[in-house]
Order: sequence, then C-alpha cells, then structure tokens
Amino acid sequence: MDKEKNKRAKESALVSTSWVSVVGNALLSGAKIAVGLTAGSMAVLGDGVDSAADVVVSFVMLVAAYIVRRPPSRSYPFGLDKAESVATLVLSLVIFYAGIQMLVSSVGVMISGEMRALPGRLALWVTVFSIGGKLALSWYQFRVGRRVGSEMIVANAKNMRNDVLISAGVLVGLFFTYVLRLPILDSLTGCVIALFIIKTAVEIFRESCVELVDGVRDTGVYRRIFEAVGEVSPELNPHHLRLRLIGGKYMIDLDIEVTPGMSVAEAHDIADAVEESICRRVDNVYDIEVHVEPHGRHHAAEPFGVTPDMI
Repeated sequence: MDKEKNKRAKESALVSTSWVSVVGNALLSGAKIAVGLTAGSMAVLGDGVDSAADVVVSFVMLVAAYIVRRPPSRSYPFGLDKAESVATLVLSLVIFYAGIQMLVSSVGVMISGEMRALPGRLALWVTVFSIGGKLALSWYQFRVGRRVGSEMIVANAKNMRNDVLISAGVLVGLFFTYVLRLPILDSLTGCVIALFIIKTAVEIFRESCVELVDGVRDTGVYRRIFEAVGEVSPELNPHHLRLRLIGGKYMIDLDIEVTPGMSVAEAHDIADAVEESICRRVDNVYDIEVHVEPHGRHHAAEPFGVTPDMI
C-alpha cells in the first residue's frame, strides 16, 4: 500500500512540476522575446528563444509524466517508469547542445575581439527578472525532485540553474566590458559557464544511463541486502543477487537455500521474511523476487548476479 501511495505521489509530482515548468518558461520566454524585439537587444531576444526551447523540454517532461502513469501491460509487464530516464537522457542532450553553443560563441567572440552591444535599461531589467524567475523554478524543482526521488525533475532543475548562469553571465560580461574595460574577461566568463553546463549535461547523461542499462548507483545496497537476509537466518546462503532500477526504485532478484524436504508453505514463509527484512533496510523498493532452492544446489559459475564474497 505504501509503495503504491509513493508511486502515485511521484507521478502526481511529475505532472504538476512539468506544468509549472511549461507555464513558467512560457511567461519568461514571452516577456524576453517581447522586450528583446522592442528594445532591439539581440542578447535578450536570444535568451527568450532559449527559454522557448525550455518550454519544448518541459512538454517532453509532461509527456513522459503521463507515460509513466500508464499501468503494466502485456507489452510492458514492468510498466513504463523507465520513460522518465529516457526523457532525462533527452534533456541531457539539450543541455549539452546549449553548453557547446555557448562555448563556440564565447571562443568566437574572444578570437574576433567583438564587443557585446550594451542593451537598454528595459532589457537589463527583464534579464534580472529572468534570473529571479529561473531561480524560483530551479529551487522548486530541486525540492520536489529530491522529495519524490525523480531524476527527471532534478535534471530539469539543473537545466533551470544553467539558464540562471547564462543570464547572469550576460550581466557579468557587460560589467567586465563596459565598467572594467576588459572584454576578454567577458569571453572567459562565457567559456567557464559553458564548460560547467557541459559538465552538468555529461553527469545527467551518465545518471540516466545507469537505469537504462540496468545498473545501480549505490553499490552499498548489496551489503545491506545480504545483511537483511542474514537477519532472517545465517544459513540461507544468499547468492545470485541482481538489482536494477525502475523509475528510481530497486527491482531485486536473489536466490536463497533452505533445508531439503521443507514444505512449500515453510519455504514461502522464509521467503516472505526475507522480503520484509530487505524492505526494512532498503528504501525505494519496486519489487522483490526470492528464488528458493535446496541446500547444496547452488552453482558457483553464474553469468549474472552478486554473491557475498564479491563485496
């Protein structure tokens, strides 16, 4: 019951934060594009177009949020929770492209020596307003994403944070250029921010790939599972332990050994006790499958899985 309740809470958070991101970015984009056209500021206009791209990203999140809510079927017996990881992967590529674009632009300006045009007061104000709005969106999504354990929401929060850095970089670059008379620092600032954005994209890409290739991020969970089995009985010889992530939750498969001749009911009770012990020690469990076999039937040469001696 608790697992189902948590799943519904996460799905609801995915939908609500996606809509907040769509509406928030649409408002910021509209304001920056309008002011950019009115004030003749290409920098603000470009920032508005970037926010419009964020609206598209937010719609991708929204589609993924509705996909993960679909129940399991014959085609997808484990459900569609991994759609969140696919959407996160797409988001990482969008962030990577933005970082490369900014790096190329900054290096180009550095080589050409071209000075950035000074925008009007209205354009500066809308940039400051954009920074505040993106900070609010980023903070909100970080808080919700970490509370419900959603890598997609956290990834979009990082995307919003990068937008803050880009907008702040515009202001810092103008300060270096027109106040300190050091335009080279403007381009260097852009390069540093671009490299940070690229680094963020690579980290998000790696995080999303862990789930897509059936890996785990916290390998210490293996030890906790073996300890949980040992609490039930030290003679169960747990082995062939396999973990994978589905929607940020663990799908756990393992084998245990029981006394030969034990009744099916008794073996089933032991397996239930093992599952309960694991759930007490491990958070975010999607499902547990315990295979029971007689003592002495364990084959050491198994192509997959983890045994206690491996940790």
